[in-house]
Amino acid sequence: MLIVTLAAPCLAQDAQAATAPQALIQASLPWWGWALLLFGFTVALGVVAVVGGVGGGVLFVPIVSAVFPFHFDFVRGAGLMVALCGALSAGPILLRTGLASMRLGWPMALFGSIGSIAGAFLGLSLPTGLVEGLLGLAIMGIVVLMLFSSRSDFPVVERVDPVARLLGIRGSYYDDSLGRPVSWQAHRTPVALLSYVAIGMIGGMFGLGAGWANVPALNLLLGAPLKVAVATSGFIMTINSTSAAWVYVNRAAILPLIAVPSVAGMMIGTRIGAQLLPRAKARSIRWIVIGLMTIAGLRSLLVGVTEVFS
Repeated sequence: MLIVTLAAPCLAQDAQAATAPQALIQASLPWWGWALLLFGFTVALGVVAVVGGVGGGVLFVPIVSAVFPFHFDFVRGAGLMVALCGALSAGPILLRTGLASMRLGWPMALFGSIGSIAGAFLGLSLPTGLVEGLLGLAIMGIVVLMLFSSRSDFPVVERVDPVARLLGIRGSYYDDSLGRPVSWQAHRTPVALLSYVAIGMIGGMFGLGAGWANVPALNLLLGAPLKVAVATSGFIMTINSTSAAWVYVNRAAILPLIAVPSVAGMMIGTRIGAQLLPRAKARSIRWIVIGLMTIAGLRSLLVGVTEVFS
């Protein structure tokens, strides 16, 4: 029912959407063959996306645009649906485990949704090559930030800022890998709220849902433990991605033939990944995040530079 609901607004496509079926007809496989490939790909992608905390869109958009014969605008639209539905699928499990924090997520999601709407309009107005190049630069910047971070598994927050104290941004969870409860609190909240406007704008522009930026911002800027940052990232994406997705729907940039199998596979994969997350070690998750983001960032940067200078 969720898939049908998300895909229904896309059935009335305008003339802009007519180019995607032509690309499918010219491909070597029938349309249902590409749909099956997308489904299998996103099942595997959903598992690693939740464990890595990067969001399915950050890997879906650059890889699908390179391998499958779809226009980049349609891939970005489907990427937002993938990020949204993947987060919705994993969200209840992560909330029950106590890893995802609504007190941490709600303020960031509010500011991020404002930026995501503006970013969606901007991304659909810019040239495709420029958007892909900027995507690669943004992801590689986050990778560099995480590589040179000395503390990211369990950041030390010495002083809670007044905004975090007012909003009650703190919590605790039981870490299976350590065998003990872990308490945490936040700092630098005003800076984080402003940064989430930019994060939301970038996520809406690239069709990523901002999962790639949520984890570093929550972990390195606010001081939340890595597992809390990974779990809360999915909760924030459910709000930010919804805001940007309606812009893509309004511009007829979401094609059900691409979005529906991708969403179905992602929902299955993220449920599997959410079950694995509490038992994974925080340091292992950190290196998974870095590895996945590096691959996606380099590929997007290469494609963007090639298209701009060709």
